[in-house]
This record gives sequence, C-alpha cells and structure tokens, in this order.
Amino acid sequence: MNKPLRRVAVFCGLLVMALLVRVNWIQFVQADELRTHEDNRRVAIERYAHPRGNIIVGDKAVTGSTETSGSDFKYKRTYKDGPLWAPVTGYASQAFGANQLEALNDGILTGNDDRLFFNRTIDMITGKDKKGGNVVTTLDAKVQKAAFEGLGDRKGAVAALDPETGAILGLATSPSYDPSSFAGNSSEDSKNWVALNEDKDKPMLNRALRETYPPGSTFKVVTAAAALESGEYDMDEPTGAPETYKLPLSTNTLGNEVKGVCKDATLREALQWSCNSVYAMISDKLGNEAMIDMSEQFGFGNAELDTPVRAAESVYPEMDRPQNAMGGIGQASNRATPLQMAMVASAVANDGELMKPYMVEKLVAPNLNDIEVTQPQTLSEPMSGENAQKMQQMMETVVNEGTGSNASIDGLTVGGKTGTAQHGIDNRDLPYAWFISYAEDPDSGEQVAVAVVVEDASADRDDISGGGVAAPIAKSVMEAALGR
Repeated sequence: MNKPLRRVAVFCGLLVMALLVRVNWIQFVQADELRTHEDNRRVAIERYAHPRGNIIVGDKAVTGSTETSGSDFKYKRTYKDGPLWAPVTGYASQAFGANQLEALNDGILTGNDDRLFFNRTIDMITGKDKKGGNVVTTLDAKVQKAAFEGLGDRKGAVAALDPETGAILGLATSPSYDPSSFAGNSSEDSKNWVALNEDKDKPMLNRALRETYPPGSTFKVVTAAAALESGEYDMDEPTGAPETYKLPLSTNTLGNEVKGVCKDATLREALQWSCNSVYAMISDKLGNEAMIDMSEQFGFGNAELDTPVRAAESVYPEMDRPQNAMGGIGQASNRATPLQMAMVASAVANDGELMKPYMVEKLVAPNLNDIEVTQPQTLSEPMSGENAQKMQQMMETVVNEGTGSNASIDGLTVGGKTGTAQHGIDNRDLPYAWFISYAEDPDSGEQVAVAVVVEDASADRDDISGGGVAAPIAKSVMEAALGR
C-alpha cells in the first residue's frame, strides 16, 4: 500500500473509532440523562400516557385524570375544588410542567419511581395498565374549607398546624386559582396561564409558604419568650418600661395605642394590651444577637424548611439598636411567612418544643402498600417547659381579657396574639392584619395552632385590624380543627 492510501486508511480507522466511542458514550453514559431530559418529548408523552395517581385529603382524592383528544398526550390532570386545594397540590400541566406536591412527587404519581419497580413488573406480566401511586396528605378538609371561606375575597393566607406532630392541617391562600384551567396544552390553556401570571393580585403565589410579611405585634410572642429565657424578666413582674419609649440613638419616640396601661407593665399586661414601649425596650436591652438567636430557635433564618414544598426564609437580620428595638415589635426588617408564625404559636402550645411542619403523611403504591411514611421530627426547643407554660398563660390572657377576645371559643382553651403590621413608604399602605393562636380541647387534649394574615385590611389603630379581621378567621379554623 502506498503512503497516501495508508494515510487515508488510518484516517478512516480513526473516524470509525471516534464514531464507536461516541455511540457507546451516548448509549451507556448519557442514556439516562437523555431519557429523562425535559426536552425529550417522549418523556412528556409517556408521563401523560396513563392516569396520574392522586393527592389524597382524608380518604378522598382532590385530583383526578381525564382523557383528551387531538393530542399525543392521552390524559390530563383534573382538580376537585381547584382553588381550595391549589396551595397544597400545586399544578401539573401538559404545557407548563408542574410545581409543589405535583412536581416533588411526580415519580410516584406517574408510576416511574424506582420504588414502584416491582409494581410495574407485576403489571407488565399480568397485562394491566401502568398505574401511579398516591400522595396522602396531612390536611383536614374542614380546616382548609374554614380557612379558605374565612379569607373570602380578601387577600391573605392561613396556616394551621398540629403542635404535637407538626402536621399541616390547613394551608389556604387568597386569591387562588384553578389548576384545571391550564392543565392541557390547548390555546385556551395558554391564554389562562398568561392571564394568571399577569394578574397583579398574584393568584398563583402561595402566600402561606412563599410570601413574607412584617409580622407586627404577633412577634411580641417571640420577644416575650426571649425575655423569659434570659432570666431577667418574669411574667408578672413590672418591667420598668416608660409609657412612651425613646428609641435608642434616635430622637423618635414610640407610643402605645391603648393609653394608661403600659407604664411599668408586666410581660403579661404588655402582651394583653400589645404595649410597644415595653417590647421595644426589652428587645433593645436583650440586644440584636439575643433576638436573632431566639428567632432562629423558632425557625427564622431557615432557608431549607421543606414541608416538602420549600417555605420562604423568614428573617430577623442584624440591625442597629433603633432598628432592633423596632424589630422586637415585628417591624423594621423583620419578616415572616404565615407558616413561620403558626410555628411560633405551635411551639408555645407544645410546651416549648417546635416540631418540623410537614404536609405529606405517606406515599402509597397502587396496591395501597406504604412506600414512605413521614415521622414527626423535633426542629428545636426555643423555650423551657416552664416558660412555655407562662407564655400560654400570657396568650390566654390576650384572648380572655385583651385585644384577642374575638377568638374566644366556649369549651376550648384559646391563646392568641393580635398584630397590625405597618408597611409601605412612610407606612402609607393598608396595614397587614395578623392573628396567631392555638386552641386546646381540655377533654381530649387535641390542639391546633393557627396563623392568619390579611393584606387588605384597614384599621384606625394598632391591633384593631388584627383582632377585628384576622381573629374571627382563626376562630373558625380552630373550631373546625377541634370539632366545634
């Protein structure tokens, strides 16, 4: 063979070798990545070739599937009472993907999860159609309905927890949306999707988990807990606070809405009448570091709080002295989700032990065998049992004799805290109305903790809005949870 032909042969051999290497790389190294890639339409076609498993509340499915026509996607998702359950389920759309429980448990719901391999094998042998598993939630339909109907057409959110386990019993947001309206891939689905995303009221925002607000006077529960834990204050001892508090390093003063009761008030009296001067002074004396530490014990600063849907991080940041004083009454840069403030109330109710919130009780195979069961976990212990019981007495005084009387329920022990959070430039925007609470049935020992925020409430003075607007919603949720 002459030299030119030898070079051509060697070059062709190298090309064949490169082709073989590339083919083997694709088939054996990249195969799984290409098979599951989001741009591989066969993945989407297979996902919607069978009915999805369901998301279960109590013993009833709040989702379903229906056959479609004119598309290579055979089935699309349907929702029962979509706006009611959207903050829990999220959406699964042929055109726009999925989020929340629908996305996080997609493998179980489609039947593609590796833990369902045995089920898929049996179905293939027996000739049965492929089935997805189910996601069983911790939600209580009565609680969710009370929360959603309580909000009505007002913008806001409700979170309700079982303090003993951390199970989420209710998670409502308003305004909401119907995931069925864009579950397909038609032009009408696209139109509905665009309209929802362009709506200035953000109906697709999960306000209970993903929106943070200044918590207003509800945060005084955290400040009171920090005061008790410091050992420098006790529940019924005078605090030495003035009627009007001059912010440190500032010429600004901070007064109280209820006059004549806050000077030298005890912690209990100051919580009962929501005394700004008392809790701002305490926050300043304890210092920013101590306030951050107590906040984090209650769950603030946790950027990875998964329920399993991830909650937005609630923050009590580093602040200078005047800002820290304002932070102690729930203003300044202090921000919290409704879920976070429900966690605060639940830790008080549970004798100082904060449980990790969760909304999935278990994952179930098509044959109803349990695949995964959630076990309650302790997140932290922000207070001693003794101080938690003092906080219970203080919060119960708020409901029985103070600003939270609208949450009182005959036959139940109820503790709460009202709040009205100012916001906007020069506080010109409508205040946020807050109420956090817990209730206990003294006969059964059953408990529930609730946080309510209403964005578009109005009030002439601090805490009227929280007590007048948010407290009745919390009351209806607590009654639903405890069978009243």
